[in-house]
Amino acid sequence: MRKTKIIKLSALLLSLLLILSACAAESSTAPEASSGEKTKITFWTPFSGGDGEFMTAMIEKFNAESTDIKVEQLSNRSEDYYTKLQTALASDQGPDLAVLHSSRMPQYVPSGYMTELDGLASEAGVNWDDFNPTILESTIYDGKHYSIPLDTHAIVMYYNKKYLEQAGVLKDGKPVYDPSPEGFTKFLTAIKDAVPADVAPLAQPNVRIDSYWMFWGFYNQLTGGGKFYDANGKAELNNPQALQALEYVNSLYTSKLIPPNINDAVKMFQDQKAAVLITGVWSTGSFENIDGLDFGVVPMPQIYDQPATWGDSHTLALPKHSKEDPAKQKAALVFANWLAQNGEMWAKAGHIPSVTKVLDSEAFKAMDYRSDYAESADFVKYWPRHEKQGQVNDNVVKEFEKMMMGQQDPATTLQKADEVINKTTGN
Repeated sequence: MRKTKIIKLSALLLSLLLILSACAAESSTAPEASSGEKTKITFWTPFSGGDGEFMTAMIEKFNAESTDIKVEQLSNRSEDYYTKLQTALASDQGPDLAVLHSSRMPQYVPSGYMTELDGLASEAGVNWDDFNPTILESTIYDGKHYSIPLDTHAIVMYYNKKYLEQAGVLKDGKPVYDPSPEGFTKFLTAIKDAVPADVAPLAQPNVRIDSYWMFWGFYNQLTGGGKFYDANGKAELNNPQALQALEYVNSLYTSKLIPPNINDAVKMFQDQKAAVLITGVWSTGSFENIDGLDFGVVPMPQIYDQPATWGDSHTLALPKHSKEDPAKQKAALVFANWLAQNGEMWAKAGHIPSVTKVLDSEAFKAMDYRSDYAESADFVKYWPRHEKQGQVNDNVVKEFEKMMMGQQDPATTLQKADEVINKTTGN
């Protein structure tokens, strides 16, 4: 009897030892499956100032919430960003994820530097139907998606409510003018007659790209406008619609509704030395932090046949590598999609989110100003797709500057613009 009990006890102990041994084996292999190690991805951005602070906050939030992905950001100076990115890609040292402006995609996608996303995106949970169609279209080449759009940043019209009220062109907090060239000129003239002499009715620099943006918006508002190249790739900017729009822009300078020799129009508006300013949505975040600045903002003024404005988009792309890491690719797209889906955080910088449901969210609607110009995303007009468009624009701006300084008329400006476009593109 006692021997039987000992045998049973031994068998029980043996069973326990086998169970403990199995548990120990599972314990020794568990760290490999759930070690807490995250897939690390590198993320390059060109953001600084307010933009940079908001992006950093978003990355920190994602890293705190994610159980399996760690994002490491390298923030570059915007003026150096694409030079560094180009060098890194050429030497196979590109990041896992990079911010890529829509306007820069023609430089990188046809050259094979960026990864086509359709198969990868579905695995990462990306739904292309979530995005504003106009913004999304700027990321598609030959029917394929090459980046996830984060936003659009268009030019809009800021206005000082005090000055517009003094001029009698403010109603219910919104500017009032007839939607025509004559109506907008009358609006600005009324402001000029009512405000102090040192206040600009409309502040625009007479250097750099700002007036070129404004021209592009007005030009695309005209029926038949927006042509830049013909079917053979030759310049086609010198045409009747472009001349009509440019003559109007020039009239704002010659009439001094835009005062001469303005360098920093944004600072003028901040200092309440400008009644109206046409510039990018990225100024919203800084303007709302200026004590005593009572301002409003609306989309780009429509003075011709249809709404249109210049704009660009920050998009999120996967640079190609000689040896791809599928885990990193998926992690990068999961993070990129998270950024887009949480666009209300990015909207704090002033940008218009790319995901349509974000615009309908209570968080977005609760923000001041943003909803007042969010519709711009539906009629934003991007630069033409050309690998040398950046260089083209730099050279065209030089011709615009001559016009703004009174050195040549609009017709000559467009004629010379076509010449420099063809020279830059080799046509």
